[in-house]
Amino acid sequence: MNLSFFDQFSSPSLLGIPLILISMTFPALLLPSLDNRWITNRLSTLQLWFINLVTKQLMMPLDKKGHKWALILTSLMIFLLLINLLGLLPYTFTPTTQLSMNLALAFPLWLATLLTGLRNQPSTSLGHLLPEGTPTPLIPALIL
Repeated sequence: MNLSFFDQFSSPSLLGIPLILISMTFPALLLPSLDNRWITNRLSTLQLWFINLVTKQLMMPLDKKGHKWALILTSLMIFLLLINLLGLLPYTFTPTTQLSMNLALAFPLWLATLLTGLRNQPSTSLGHLLPEGTPTPLIPALIL
C-alpha cells in the first residue's frame, strides 16, 4: 500500500461510505426523542435500552441511598460519551481535553460527595483524607 504524506488528510471511508456521515449521525441516535408514547419504534427501544444499561452499570455497586445520584451520573456519562464521540470527527476539537471543562465537571461532584460524606459519617470521611499511620500532630495540617 503506497501512501503519500497528504493521505492523512483524506476523509476515511469504509466500503466507499465516508465515515464522517456515520460519526455525525450516531450521537443523534443516542438522544431520546420527545413523544407521549412509551416505546414508539426500534430507535426509542434502543435508546431506552442504552440508558437503562448505563444506569444499571453505574448504580450496581451503590446501595439504595446512593441511587438518588442516578439521574446526574447517567446524564453526565451520556454527555461525556457524546462529547468524546464528537472528537472522532476529522478536524474537530474534543472539549474534554481541556482542564477547564474537566475541572468544571469534576469539582462540583467531588465537593458534593465530600460534603455528603461529612454530613452523614464525619469521622469516616475525615479518615479517608489521611494516610494510614499518620502521626497525631500532623493530622490537622494534612486535612487542611
